[in-house]
Amino acid sequence: MAQIELEHIERIFRLGDSEVHALRDVSLRIEAGEYLAVMGPSGSGKSTLLNLLGLLDRPNAGHYRLEGRDVTTLSADEQARVRSARIGFVFQSFHLVPRLSAAENIGLPLMLAGVAPAERAQRVAQALADFGLEQRAGHRPEELSGGQRQRVAIARATIMRPAMLLADEPTGNLDRSTGQEVTALLEALNAGGTTLIVVTHDPVMGARARRRVLMEDGAIRRDEAVAPAAP
Repeated sequence: MAQIELEHIERIFRLGDSEVHALRDVSLRIEAGEYLAVMGPSGSGKSTLLNLLGLLDRPNAGHYRLEGRDVTTLSADEQARVRSARIGFVFQSFHLVPRLSAAENIGLPLMLAGVAPAERAQRVAQALADFGLEQRAGHRPEELSGGQRQRVAIARATIMRPAMLLADEPTGNLDRSTGQEVTALLEALNAGGTTLIVVTHDPVMGARARRRVLMEDGAIRRDEAVAPAAP
């Protein structure tokens, strides 16, 4: 069974008397564990598609099934529960809470989900170790490098063990070397079974994905398998 199925998705934004068709008749099937890059020029619908996949927005028409469940019919509270348990997000701008330490940022989803303090501490400690952040546990975001902030963001995004990780330009604010490090972390998570969907303008990162979806004017223009790039 496909993890993700989009059927004839339409997303229309109304601006005054005009309508903007952000997504036009988008149908897409993504199997569990795939590594997919969504590419295209600005305004092509990439971010709108990512927001819909992440249950941050609703379509005007069509159906979205996640792990066999039609999530377009769920209430806002039900969607929030699915989002918390099954979907992780990594953004270009990190979106860390400035007043919280690295450890506290990583543990935030666990706290919001009501995970007991003892288990929360254990899982955060493991995440800090997994992402090489033990020496930065007590540091606030302003005291971290860009690469360290993105590692904290990825640790936070995956602490709930989501089935799907959505990454919006995850290397956009990083230098090339740090970007390669972050890409390797994301690919390691994918190798462990997490479905990885990356929105990127970077052709190098796009070529690393096993599948590439090219968007234009809100529609999917090409959907192609990609030969794995050399490490």
